[in-house]
Amino acid sequence: MNKLYTDYIAGQLQVAVWQVEHCVELFEEGATVPFISRYRKERTGALDEMQVAAVKHYYQRFSDLEKRKEAILKSIGEQGKLTDELRTAIENEVDGQTVEDLYLPYRPKRRTRASVAREKGYEPLALKLWAMELDHPEREDAEALAGARDIVAEMVADLQPVRAQLRDLYTRWGTIGSRVMRGKEEEEQAQNYANYFDFSQRIDKIPSHRLLAMLRARNEGFVSVRVEVNPAHALERIQRCVYDRKRRPSPGCRAQMDEALEDAYKRLLHPSIENEVIAAAREKADIEAIRVFGENLRQLLLAPPVGQKRTLAIDPGFRTGCKVVCLDAQGTLLCNDTIYPHPPVNEKMVAMRKISHLVEAYKIEVIAIGNGTAGRETEAFIQKIALPEGVRVFSVSEDGASVYSASDAARAEFPDYDVTVRGAVSIGRRLMDPLAELVKIDPKSIGVGQYQHDVDQTLLKERLDETVESCVNSVGVNLNTASSWLLRYVSGIGPVLAGNIVDYRTENGPFSSREQLLNVKRLGARVFEQCAGFLRIPGAANPLDDSAVHPERYALVEQMASDAGVGVRDLMADERLRASVPLRNYVSGDVGMPTLTDIMTELSKRGRDPRGTIHVFEFSQEIQSIEDVKVGMVLPGIVTNVTAFGAFVDIGIHEHGLIHVSQMADKYVSDPSKVLKVHQQLEARVISVDLDRRRIGLSLKELKKDER
Repeated sequence: MNKLYTDYIAGQLQVAVWQVEHCVELFEEGATVPFISRYRKERTGALDEMQVAAVKHYYQRFSDLEKRKEAILKSIGEQGKLTDELRTAIENEVDGQTVEDLYLPYRPKRRTRASVAREKGYEPLALKLWAMELDHPEREDAEALAGARDIVAEMVADLQPVRAQLRDLYTRWGTIGSRVMRGKEEEEQAQNYANYFDFSQRIDKIPSHRLLAMLRARNEGFVSVRVEVNPAHALERIQRCVYDRKRRPSPGCRAQMDEALEDAYKRLLHPSIENEVIAAAREKADIEAIRVFGENLRQLLLAPPVGQKRTLAIDPGFRTGCKVVCLDAQGTLLCNDTIYPHPPVNEKMVAMRKISHLVEAYKIEVIAIGNGTAGRETEAFIQKIALPEGVRVFSVSEDGASVYSASDAARAEFPDYDVTVRGAVSIGRRLMDPLAELVKIDPKSIGVGQYQHDVDQTLLKERLDETVESCVNSVGVNLNTASSWLLRYVSGIGPVLAGNIVDYRTENGPFSSREQLLNVKRLGARVFEQCAGFLRIPGAANPLDDSAVHPERYALVEQMASDAGVGVRDLMADERLRASVPLRNYVSGDVGMPTLTDIMTELSKRGRDPRGTIHVFEFSQEIQSIEDVKVGMVLPGIVTNVTAFGAFVDIGIHEHGLIHVSQMADKYVSDPSKVLKVHQQLEARVISVDLDRRRIGLSLKELKKDER
């Protein structure tokens, strides 16, 4: 990569240039972000995963920019207008917008007023006006003079310094505002955007969620959106760029130029810069919304699993009944049935007998109940059954379960069952292992985003894929039980190899060692290097195969154990032995203290799940609907979504409560995600109940510690 770019990236990330260069080298060798951040710390100076991902983002961006530059230089060259000065300016630029500004005068244009004037032969007059040498414009033909002004206006609008000055003015001092479209204010759907019927705010101060809401209202035809600055200030900046270092014109010439500049601003520059600035603000808002979405998704994926437990899962319903499935400890479907404990059928006793029989017959250890329609009622019903001691009942988020149940993945897994069975299975499996189950669902459907359908879809997919990949590789994957959907997110694998691994496992039985991966079709040494450290084989002959120690370091660990006079298994089991290992004795060319420290950490936690322990949660029995909720109540709840303006909390009824960012703490909170996390259990005070709009306001302020 061009040193111009690596220097820029290093400056933006505040790291050394060599760290960026080594990251880029690894990317070009085919290395992934998880692999680089985990196993190549000496090469990168121990850059963390976020820093490596940022380098990758810039690397891809500049690779695209370099291709664009080549196309631009070729285009200008074919026109015979490529000077050495222009080539240097384009080649030495790192900002894509500036590159486009430099190309603008040479970019093929559709028919314009200026091109019409050129066809009529008015360009010599325009160049004379541009050079301030038209001392007596009153002697010129009026049509010719108007054509000359059109040409000058376009020349001004194409000037890179002019566009840069206006872009700066609009970005720093512009106000973005919205107005309701005539006749739309009474429409029912428009009321969702009533706050934007007459709204304005500095564009550099507007929060991301507010801008995205405004733009959604515009796209749906309810409001118009514009950016405004002081026109006098804009013209002043244009004049400084154009008149600087030019000869002093005659009053008549200056008047013609001023008219051309004003026309350039109103007709060409303002609409163009306004669109650019809105697009830039939109991109910034997209990035913020995607960041929040990514953080929420990470917390959801890394929610504590209940583990390999025999599970009874229920997808609740009223009229259509509750679909019940039983799963073994590996998540395999054993049986399915339907119960009707709620109105209108009300077969409570029959339902109780069925549940008791299934719990006993399949030695059920945990019960998972979907939290959607009839979820609260179903949970209350299950609690009335005399369950065996130790059977725990959990409420599980249904978000995305219906999407999964109708997906190709679900049909492939359960071709002989309908969507209700598949949905119930998904609910049970996401209790057992949220990460393994949720990777099968489009992240946009999981219900933890903000304006996810409005933001840049390419950027969103990139960030969410990175998040899923990061979570999967940070936890590690059981090579012998993982689905192809989970395996595809392991570093270096992808969908095709994931399918090949499952096929090999089906044909040859469980893997007994990581080395066997090399027998999988199309899985060569390079892919093995990328993926092996993230795959686990519990019970393998070599205990290191069930750890995050990479196979390339097995010999090193074996040497440590040998030097200590013990076996590898003994070294892993004995904390005092590990503490006595003189790590500095094992530093070599490509193995430094970061890698050695990581190895010792991994030896101490072989087979341990890093996601923590799940806890049973109970909602308040005082409330069954929003009508039961009263101001002043302190209610238990679970955070379901964190946004830039607050957090939504499930309090056990259909309507979720909102903790606005201003109600999160007794001090100022700038970022809700720093205070609350998805799936966090808490208690909050009710501060408002709006029955008409079905909204509940919650607060964490002034709560005693024991109330939280």
